[in-house]
Amino acid sequence: MVAALADREAARSVSVEAGQDCLVGHFDAMASPCEILIESDDRGEAARLAQIAATEAWRIEDKFSRYRTGNVVAQINGSRGKPVEVDEETASLLDFAATLHTLSDGCFDITSGVLREVWTFDGGDRIPAPEAVRDILQRVGWDKVRWQRPVLTMRPGMQVDLGGIGKEYAVDRVAGKLAKATTHSALVNFGGDLAVTRAPRKRDAWRVGIEPVTGNQPQKGTILEIRTGALATSGDARRFLLKDGVRYGHILDPRSGWPVEGAPRSVTVAADTCTQAGMLSTLAMLKGYTAEAFLDGERVRYWCRR
Repeated sequence: MVAALADREAARSVSVEAGQDCLVGHFDAMASPCEILIESDDRGEAARLAQIAATEAWRIEDKFSRYRTGNVVAQINGSRGKPVEVDEETASLLDFAATLHTLSDGCFDITSGVLREVWTFDGGDRIPAPEAVRDILQRVGWDKVRWQRPVLTMRPGMQVDLGGIGKEYAVDRVAGKLAKATTHSALVNFGGDLAVTRAPRKRDAWRVGIEPVTGNQPQKGTILEIRTGALATSGDARRFLLKDGVRYGHILDPRSGWPVEGAPRSVTVAADTCTQAGMLSTLAMLKGYTAEAFLDGERVRYWCRR
């Protein structure tokens, strides 16, 4: 474990390069390429800000990744039915997850990660047996969890996975730190989930692209302009199964254990914060065929691709 930690720390690095009327800091975190676009020509300041961003992103990754040992998620998942008292930050994320579970009528569920034991979305055609899905559902369900802040108690064999909200949370945390650290506008982009710290001065807006969904026909991406606020994208363009001509996207309904029927290939939402945008894009995906109607009802700007 010590060797693995040393290898991970050695692999972590931050670089800065010139962009178009800005400097760009690069690093990797949460299985995503991350970049910080800074409206400045001071490379030293850009390096300082990029390091601030990377340090916070890595902190959140180390604390909440289900792939790490010794963190709070590992403690919860290894509790074997015993109560676990969590810190304030973790409690706030659990509260948010509980709210999403209620708003989605149980479609968003941080205990559903164990379904990956029977589902592997690698573009192949391996569909799990219905009985295998049915068996594992016994270990899924936020309603089976006892959450009385700050104490969480789960049944043996159950797990939590905060990956569905962690990256958007990290984007907002980093944007907040950069807003305090510099008066320059900065755009935080973690694998397509992004936020702007303040309106830019050297341009009308930051220009960002939404990648096209994959398919038989070539498609053009969409270019968006953003001055303030945030964007988040949910989709299954790269994670799916295909069997007998039927495409199974990786967005699973935790109530049935099977992919959501009629889910869009991609949903991008604009909101004040990345966490809000991520919440809405995720809930839209879980709505399946009625994703657009849901977003229309929320009166938000969105881009939905099927």
